[in-house]
Amino acid sequence: MAYQDTVRRLTVRDIARAKGGEPIVSLTAYTAPVARVVDEACDFILVGDSLGMVLYGMDSTVGVTVDMMIAHGRAVVRATRRACIVVDLPFGSYEQSPAQAFSTAARIVAETGCAAVKLEGGEEMAETIDFLTARGVPVLGHIGLMPQSVNASGFQVQGRTEESARRILADARAVEAAGAFGIVIENTVELLSRMLTQELAVPTIGIGASPACDGQILVTEDIVGLAGAFSPRFVKRYAELGDGLAGAVQDYAADVRARRFPGPEHTANLSVPKAKSEA
Repeated sequence: MAYQDTVRRLTVRDIARAKGGEPIVSLTAYTAPVARVVDEACDFILVGDSLGMVLYGMDSTVGVTVDMMIAHGRAVVRATRRACIVVDLPFGSYEQSPAQAFSTAARIVAETGCAAVKLEGGEEMAETIDFLTARGVPVLGHIGLMPQSVNASGFQVQGRTEESARRILADARAVEAAGAFGIVIENTVELLSRMLTQELAVPTIGIGASPACDGQILVTEDIVGLAGAFSPRFVKRYAELGDGLAGAVQDYAADVRARRFPGPEHTANLSVPKAKSEA
């Protein structure tokens, strides 16, 4: 799905139809400047609740609120023209009941203009996914490692044991049957992720999963070195903008302290009006 001169916003149907074809490209974006850049390369953009950790310095995604997701989702939608925009439902905003999930999702879609929402969970969330999709809210599923459950499960690779693999397989089947248009598979053993991709009729989007997945997603700040020193094993660095930013800030500070900035070219050099002489 290469970028074209005549820009058309990709839809959920476009993403679903990409199953088995050219790999789906996805990254996160939380702000308008990043979204504008990412939009030219990506098929869908996820406004992920990972913004809590990346932008707000939280220890996990658990503290992210619906209002935060709406504010950042709105900025990303406004800044983009091509990519399909998906917004995460944050922790605590959908698990209580399908009705709660619909209320949250409807608000996010209405106030951001996004195309779909993403929620974490497998068999236990199938009823909720069915409830949302039946009411016109497209859902991207998320199985394997689920960051919103990190307090219970930690950041371990999923699917290593027979029991874990069985659970993930059951989760994937339940999420597909419930009507999700695609499924993110996170930090799950490669063989299982490959098998799920072959079995499922909907696209799989890997993050620390398998190159065989129908698409891949990463956090943009991770791939350009802006997310701090920690980098997940499955992330490939394509640039080190953090080093460049640090250098630019140091150069700016040195120029200010040495009075090299601002220079004449950075100021409005208008002549000062002469005071009127007194009569």
